[in-house]
Amino acid sequence: MSKKGFKITLKRGLIGTTRDQRDAVRCLGLRRINDSKVIPDNPANRGQIMKVQHLLEVEK
Repeated sequence: MSKKGFKITLKRGLIGTTRDQRDAVRCLGLRRINDSKVIPDNPANRGQIMKVQHLLEVEK
């Protein structure tokens, strides 16, 4: 497993999502559309990305 990380970008809004999905996006450090972060590659972050993958654009 690579330790470099992922670059994630929020591509869709949070209106109409569940509370768990909104919490996952906030825990990933994203606040608004087109906001980007580089996060480490670990199982916790991978789980959060999988929960909201339809809202994100993920790059290696």
